[in-house]
Amino acid sequence: MSSSRDTYAEVLLPLALPGSFTYFVPEEWESRVHPGSRVVVQFGRRKRYTGIVRETHHNPPRGYQAKYILEVVDEPPPVVPVQMQFWDWISTYYMCHPGEVMAAALPPALRLSSETRICLPAVPVEDSTLTDDEFLVFEALQHNQVLPLSEVQAILGRKSVHPLLRSMLQKGAVMLEEELKDSYKPKWVDFVRLTSVMQKEEALSGAFSQLSKAPRQEEMLLAFLDLKARDQEAGEGLIHKKQLLERCGGSAAVLSGLTDKGILEIVRVQEDRIKGHGGDPGTELRLSELQQQKVEEVKSFFAENKPVLLHGITGSGKTEIYVQLIRETLAEGKQVLYILPEIALTSQIIQRLEQHFGEAVAVYHSRLNEHERMEAWKKLLDEKTGVMLGARSALFLPFRNLGLVIVDEEHETSFKQYDPAPRYHARDASLVLAHLHGAHAILGSATPSLESHQNALTGKFGRVELNRRFGDSVLPAMEVADLAEAQKKKQMHGSFTAQLKQAMDDTLAAKEQIILFQNRRGFSPFIECQVCGWVPQCLHCDVSLTYHKHAHQMRCHYCGYSTDVAARCPSCHGASLQTCGLGTEKVEEELTLLFPHARVMRMDLDSTRTKHGHRNIIRAFENREVDILVGTQMVTKGLHFDHVGLVGILNADHMLHVPEFRAYERAFQLMVQVAGRAGRREKQGRVMIQTRTPEHPIIRQVMTNDYAGMVETELKERQQFGYPPFTRLVRITLRYRDADALLVAATALGQQLRQRFGQRVLGPEAPPIARIRNFYLQHILLKFGKDLPLQKAKHVLAETLEAYAAEKEFKRIRVAVDVDPV
Repeated sequence: MSSSRDTYAEVLLPLALPGSFTYFVPEEWESRVHPGSRVVVQFGRRKRYTGIVRETHHNPPRGYQAKYILEVVDEPPPVVPVQMQFWDWISTYYMCHPGEVMAAALPPALRLSSETRICLPAVPVEDSTLTDDEFLVFEALQHNQVLPLSEVQAILGRKSVHPLLRSMLQKGAVMLEEELKDSYKPKWVDFVRLTSVMQKEEALSGAFSQLSKAPRQEEMLLAFLDLKARDQEAGEGLIHKKQLLERCGGSAAVLSGLTDKGILEIVRVQEDRIKGHGGDPGTELRLSELQQQKVEEVKSFFAENKPVLLHGITGSGKTEIYVQLIRETLAEGKQVLYILPEIALTSQIIQRLEQHFGEAVAVYHSRLNEHERMEAWKKLLDEKTGVMLGARSALFLPFRNLGLVIVDEEHETSFKQYDPAPRYHARDASLVLAHLHGAHAILGSATPSLESHQNALTGKFGRVELNRRFGDSVLPAMEVADLAEAQKKKQMHGSFTAQLKQAMDDTLAAKEQIILFQNRRGFSPFIECQVCGWVPQCLHCDVSLTYHKHAHQMRCHYCGYSTDVAARCPSCHGASLQTCGLGTEKVEEELTLLFPHARVMRMDLDSTRTKHGHRNIIRAFENREVDILVGTQMVTKGLHFDHVGLVGILNADHMLHVPEFRAYERAFQLMVQVAGRAGRREKQGRVMIQTRTPEHPIIRQVMTNDYAGMVETELKERQQFGYPPFTRLVRITLRYRDADALLVAATALGQQLRQRFGQRVLGPEAPPIARIRNFYLQHILLKFGKDLPLQKAKHVLAETLEAYAAEKEFKRIRVAVDVDPV
């Protein structure tokens, strides 16, 4: 019988289920359970999870008996209340479950679930009833007592082991148990120091007398004292154990001898896994008169509680303005979130920030391992970090006193999370996060998105413009090379027109660097048989395989499927297989042939898969160890290089001819951004655009850096045809393995939606790539005008989808909702 004084907790679990779940709080834990606490609960018959407490109350659940909270994991709570408010907004606005937001927000070390293990039963087992495979598992249990499912899979050499375990359970040969494992372990490092007795000079002299017959120990003690004398910053005389052993070439046994004699002692110290990149935090910031003026303009809009769009051309010095605003925010005792669209950018920006703010700067992104992410989380929670630099996932960190949010390169589509849910846009979500904290927000770009431009136009955002490059730098000289004419006159050098080839020769002769932009990775987009036209296709997706010459493989860039390159056409058995199209690998190979003495490096997803891949490539280019850098759009995003004399865009047409209403806007942004990498110092850089349509309006606008002209044309078309920023879009994607059944299901959903929304519903229709990972796709697009309250429309949509999912014939159809798709 529950009492009115009993305490219950609403616990959020990292599952794709609506709402939270009510659990009973044992009386002895009531003082430890607070909103944001991490607790262990049982969900289902056996499974255990760590959940986050949303709130506590005294209202027992109706219709069922609440289970007990099994354990309180953390004190103090690792999640702050404002984070859960932010999760609620993400869940509501982007139409996903709160548990999905929690799963995306928490680092892996905080979202634990139990692992199923098998063990021997207490009663003897008749092993003669077991099959060969069952006996293998049973025999392994005799030695190990307990086995996780992963080890059972390894023993049997197959992934599917559940039928076998079910059989063993029925025979009483095994039992199941659940173990909740915390994967996070602090990093401990061994240091060596003199014992307290040896701190006196007489005792140390006596130690040397004691070691007269132990020369190796004497040598190590001398090495320790030498290192201690050299390292003036050694806290309490601590010397790294590894450093000491390397210095004197000694072994751990020699060190053990010194510790046994009470001369040296080992001290274990917890060490951060994430270390700074160096830099002098006292670096002086010098703003130009124009920059100082723009800082004051930004602050005037902050005083009106408006987000600010900082529209500054490439190389205009936006980062220096950010640094000044960060400095003033830290002086107020508040924290700063600095978001970037690409991990590649963090290595450059963090060095610049550390020059001004030292160890107050930390970094957070998906390339960090789970231990490093957990340490960044804890440092921010303890307010040991003042400036957090990161990719979009940094939005979910536990800020206690956020004062400023900076979104750099705000136009980038990389800020949008596609799969899995929540499908949020970091730029838009960052404005809500700033509002919840009462913080200021600034969005920066040389080519702002049309949505941000329109918000500035209507007065929702403040707008500050920087129209001049910093210092004496001038915008690069823009040139166009006509691909069609060059190919017609046979003036091509591989993938390069004679015009671009000559420009590259001149640049290399002047000892300057070159960046080449080709927005396709791999060697060639596809291989084709010249006899019958056969093109290798992915087995799981409706897309051709990309040829990667370095690995000598054909790969799918959607599902990861790969296969060896066929020697002959499997269709006609001919040997006339030829690569078609251009990828970054092919460009790299052609460059080594055309410029044998030039040092060439490639920057794309394949070359930056390692943890420090981005940083190593950028550092090599900064140090002028590379003459030509060829890459995908990674090279377009905000990187700062001092010695780039030429930027080449190898094929602009691939960006222009895309069946998407944002194609022209994105093409303009990409080309202007990559062009901005050229000529950052006194000397004017050059930009060469290769295209078959030199008179295309977007090409002409890029040539003249006519952002205003591009925006005016695009906004007219968007308004005429009802696209953002004049409408809000919601895209519904349906997935199923049977194409015909999917079409029936999508058509039925489309009809149901039209009954509620009328002509605002477009589709269903198959996307350009209609099958991915063996799932066929259908899209339905909803357009909501500004006259229709979006929240009310989404409520009606949620009701419709819930009723649709309850229909028996559609239960197996997977439905995903994407609010504000990009």
